[in-house]
Amino acid sequence: MAAAAAVGNAVPCGARPCGARPGGQPNPGPQPRALLAAGSALIASGDELVAAVWPYRRLALLRRLTVLPFAGLLYPAWLGAAATGCWGWGSSWVQIPEAALLVLATICLAHALTVLSGHWSVHAHCALTCTPIRHQRHHKVVSLVLMTDEGVTEAAPESSGVFQNIPIELLHPKPPQGVEKSSATMLCLCQEYDPSKATFVKVVPTPNNGSTELVALHRDEGEDGLEVLSFEFQKIKYSYDALEKKQFLPVAFPVGNAFSYYQSNRGFQEDSEIRAAEKKFGSNKAEMVVPDFSELFKERATAPFFVFQVFCVGLWCLDEYWYYSVFTLSMLVAFEASLVQQQMRNMSEIRKMGNKPHMIQVYRSRKWRPVASDEIVPGDIVSIGRSPQENLVPCDVLLLRGRCIVDEAMLTGESVPQMKEPIEDLSPDRILDLQTDSRLHVIFGGTKVVQHIPPQKATTGLKRRCLMGVWECLGSHTLPSAQSQGSRDEEPGMTVALLPSPAVDNGCVAYVLRTGFNTSQGKLLRTILFGVKRVTANNLETFIFILFLLVFAIAAAAYVWIEGTKDPSRNRYKLFLECTLILTSVVPPELPIELSLAVNTSLIALAKLYMYCTEPFRIPFAGKVEVCCFDKTGTLTSDSLVVRGVAGLRDGKEVTPVSSIPVETHRALASCHSLMQLDDGTLVGDPLEKAMLTAVDWTLTKDEKVFPRSIKTQGLKIHQRFHFASALKRMSVLASYEKLGSTDLCYIAAVKGAPETLHSMFSQCPPDYHHIHTEISREGARVLALGYKELGHLTHQQAREVKREALECSLKFVGFIVVSCPLKADSKAVIREIQNASHRVVMITGDNPLTACHVAQELHFIEKAHTLILQPPSERGQPCEWRSIDGSIVLPLTRGSPKALALEHALCLTGDSLAHLQATNPQQLLRLIPHVQVFARVAPKQKEFVITSLKELGYVTLMCGDGTNDVGALKHADVGVALLANAPERVVERRRRPRDSPTLSNSGIRATSRTAKQRAGLPPSEEQLASQRDRLSQVLRDLEDENTPIVKLGDASIAAPFTSKLSSIQCICHVIKQGRCTLVTTLQMFKILALNALILAYSQSVLYLEGVKFSDFQATLQGLLLAGCFLFISRSKPLKTLSRERPLPNIFNLYTILTVMLQFFVHFLSLVYLYREAQSRSPEKQEQFVDLYKEFEPSLVNSTVYIMAMAMQMATFAINYKGPPFMESLPENKPLVWSLAVSLLAIVGLLLGSSSDFNSQFGLVDIPVEVSGPVDVTLGLSLMGPSCGSDPRPGCRSPSHHPSLPRQFKLVIAQVLLLDFCLALLADRVLQFFLGTPKLKVPS
Repeated sequence: MAAAAAVGNAVPCGARPCGARPGGQPNPGPQPRALLAAGSALIASGDELVAAVWPYRRLALLRRLTVLPFAGLLYPAWLGAAATGCWGWGSSWVQIPEAALLVLATICLAHALTVLSGHWSVHAHCALTCTPIRHQRHHKVVSLVLMTDEGVTEAAPESSGVFQNIPIELLHPKPPQGVEKSSATMLCLCQEYDPSKATFVKVVPTPNNGSTELVALHRDEGEDGLEVLSFEFQKIKYSYDALEKKQFLPVAFPVGNAFSYYQSNRGFQEDSEIRAAEKKFGSNKAEMVVPDFSELFKERATAPFFVFQVFCVGLWCLDEYWYYSVFTLSMLVAFEASLVQQQMRNMSEIRKMGNKPHMIQVYRSRKWRPVASDEIVPGDIVSIGRSPQENLVPCDVLLLRGRCIVDEAMLTGESVPQMKEPIEDLSPDRILDLQTDSRLHVIFGGTKVVQHIPPQKATTGLKRRCLMGVWECLGSHTLPSAQSQGSRDEEPGMTVALLPSPAVDNGCVAYVLRTGFNTSQGKLLRTILFGVKRVTANNLETFIFILFLLVFAIAAAAYVWIEGTKDPSRNRYKLFLECTLILTSVVPPELPIELSLAVNTSLIALAKLYMYCTEPFRIPFAGKVEVCCFDKTGTLTSDSLVVRGVAGLRDGKEVTPVSSIPVETHRALASCHSLMQLDDGTLVGDPLEKAMLTAVDWTLTKDEKVFPRSIKTQGLKIHQRFHFASALKRMSVLASYEKLGSTDLCYIAAVKGAPETLHSMFSQCPPDYHHIHTEISREGARVLALGYKELGHLTHQQAREVKREALECSLKFVGFIVVSCPLKADSKAVIREIQNASHRVVMITGDNPLTACHVAQELHFIEKAHTLILQPPSERGQPCEWRSIDGSIVLPLTRGSPKALALEHALCLTGDSLAHLQATNPQQLLRLIPHVQVFARVAPKQKEFVITSLKELGYVTLMCGDGTNDVGALKHADVGVALLANAPERVVERRRRPRDSPTLSNSGIRATSRTAKQRAGLPPSEEQLASQRDRLSQVLRDLEDENTPIVKLGDASIAAPFTSKLSSIQCICHVIKQGRCTLVTTLQMFKILALNALILAYSQSVLYLEGVKFSDFQATLQGLLLAGCFLFISRSKPLKTLSRERPLPNIFNLYTILTVMLQFFVHFLSLVYLYREAQSRSPEKQEQFVDLYKEFEPSLVNSTVYIMAMAMQMATFAINYKGPPFMESLPENKPLVWSLAVSLLAIVGLLLGSSSDFNSQFGLVDIPVEVSGPVDVTLGLSLMGPSCGSDPRPGCRSPSHHPSLPRQFKLVIAQVLLLDFCLALLADRVLQFFLGTPKLKVPS
């Protein structure tokens, strides 16, 4: 039994259950079905950049599959066949049979495609030119201790980490009853790769992080003399851990150590240490090499679509379409060259973004010395401060001593300068966590220090710390004896100040954490550099659509081959060429250009609205958005807060004006904040705290003192701040004031935070404490509880070492501060527009649920009579329950489905109840989330969970918030928009370069520009030339503005793919409008391309066999007009308002297929009818089979079919242009109207034969002036027989035999064209009415 169980449970090493997290807690999702093998990928699971690494060795040239099959087999076989006289080859090598040429061309084409496939796909390149390093397989037996309810709790040492937290069901389906633990022996099948023999590695990135690459494997000598393998991917270095993990790991920067490690760090003491660090971490350079033009053009010229287009051009040349081929090729090369030029400009801009090197003070070899900023390495101790040259911080640093105010707008988009605190007085045992500590203690590279407070003179420089009774020198090398001498009375961990020489620039002392592209700024640069290049719609759908069209092309090609081979005298080579042309016509050469044009147009439009995008592929997603999620504070509500007063000091919920509050409340409000004053007197910090300090009328000085202006009491000195944290929901400070008539300091503790959090910390509270803050919150105000206590006299040491817990207990309740958060001016209008546009609107905020629900009601998120808030159970084992805001409705969670409940009531979910459901009933939570409209009191991680849950449930989600605590949610949403705090709400009038237009000055005298003044003395002819030059330069400047904008640092943020430089949520409407416009443009392009491809397939098959073909000039004119229409259709602009109707989210849908098929059917009937009418008016053919290879000869049939094809092309654009409600109407799109008008004029001109020279140039004949022909003959009658209308057999009268209705054939053509247009338009509009509107998935 044991053996059977062991074999049955054998799993690959490195496997982890789908539902388990690396940290240990199982995900709240469904239980995994199987174990996934991940051990062979040579990369640590959870790496945010690289998903897998596979080792390869390059094959010798002759052994590669790009050489061996062709040089060793196919080419020799062709030569052998030729030598033996196959294909009827005689002794002469001059006359090569077409069959031999065809075989050789096929072999050459296959060879070229094989070589090119290595350029197009890294996976193909590896398969063709490299050999994978085979893995070793062996078995291990591991013994696990299993628990029946919580999964694995113990594991054998050799497998620790491999089988962590695997649910018991997967390992032991039926544990023995009544046994708490059961032991099982498992057979572990290990797969280990040995990269030591590899020369390259294939690196697969995580989704949306660029593309797979084959990179060289570097070999260096490590510190211990052993060989170290490493590779660089997207500027990040990975090294192989051959001893323990057997995986490639990113360079381990010193970012996860205990604070004691940084507090006791002395910097680098020896040059050898610096060299070792430089070798390990690299230099602090975030620069990029710009490739030259030829290299970039070669990359584009070998792209699949470009190669395909060149191949098509080659086929057209073989078919003797020289002008058309040259025109198409020139257009393609010019387009690609312009893209390369744009790419080079963009790369040059990105190259300028990196920090410019400058000198900085670094503590090395026991003294401060100037070092270039690009030579800093992690582990250095540096001096950071405000620079007179406005230099940026060169890398990510941890603040050890001194304080800074930092402008992080260039990185996070946060326009409010952030205060950074040192870690010198924090607990040495605390571990640095970049997620939580970065906001307060880490200064990021690329940010600017606005102001700094250097360490106090008494403790300037680095410090000495007595750790475990042993002195370590942290400062200057003065007092060397101190390293071995120390008082035995000193306790371990005690800090002793010394007086070493300070840094010359008197800056703050900081420890370098990360450099180069590993910094936060480097990460943003890498996103811009290596982010997803794809800027089109769904590639899979594009592929399916092409396959759909290929079915018709194959049918047409088969028809040509079958019918063509009936004539034994026909050239099979030419016939094969024609079949190939038909197959290639399915993929329009313009496809990739058109799809990227639509997205680029949206990028330009958004940039003009001060919105910047680092991931353009997300723009079409904005058109599909179903759920729009908003943060509340600073996003929906304004930053200009109003302090109403303090509640809880009198009976009930009466609010006491600030002028009448007691001194203790004054002191709590004046001291408990994180504000700082700049040198110019500006107060910086949280807008809420600024409003509070202004309301109580106290003044903050630069040395952390606050003085009252409206009341007579002592000033306060702030000694320690324990800053606000989302998890704690509170902030506390230690301050002091001088007692009257004495110099002794009386220390006080002041605390502010969420009322429910502080309740347990008060020694006494009003009896109606909860009732007061609940009632005020219901009115939409923001309520914070205030606590105060006097600590009496403390020594400096006690004040410095006081713990947060000591301040946050036995507090005296001194009131609730009540702050009104008015809505932003346009929030109501924007939310109404978004809701009217068929979107569900959801609020996700960290604020009080009652305040959040009130704001939601004001904005009409919530329109139900009652809002139910899910309350977590008060006692363990009890269920959650829904409770209405006024308490009149109480329902258990289990009662009814969430959908039914949401139909009657609005639902609100708090962070506590979300966490409870996440732990106890994750399935219930997933069913509930789509129906909740307000998520309140949620932590940043919970915001992220809500967004990812909505995405997992299939909703396309948009998240809008600020760029700080909403980063996770913004990154995970399909469309994340970061608003800049404190930015203007409205678009400032865009500054253009001054034009030469005269203006009236105040005095009424007409003032002119410098250029106009210069012109004053010019003669009239030269003045005219100058004005023309100015107009031309203005046009060129406008065209320059139309280039795809390059996203710069300061425009983009690390927070989200979209960044708005304005604080208004109006930008959400802009993003959705542009997304819808791009989506609709893409859809209509596919319809037009599909129709053109189908008509072309018919023209090149049936009509080709009848001898109808276009001349070179005809094909060129048609291609030119087609290119113009396509260019202008992609420049469509969205309408000013969002429509209730939503666009179809996918290219491949019933409406698109049916409208394409029906329109093609109408065009097909019209084409066949006119073809036969023209044929009946042409001389009868004498030969049985048409000579397909004779020179082009103008004929009535050819002229008729060409005019018809041109008209269909124009009609296709006019009919399938979508227009309202998503984009401007056809008349408003002036360039497209003009393009269609030119096409129409060309058709009319060709039809009327207005210019004989023009007609002869394009190979057209004059259409007969007057013939006999029926006007009322239906299309159906003309198709009854294969040659009805041209065959004078009994019962089938020719149209020419209707003497009663003499008409011009031109009129017949015009009537058929008009009827064709009307029927195709009717078919499209009827289908659009019934199938063109998608069904909404939005809940409730």
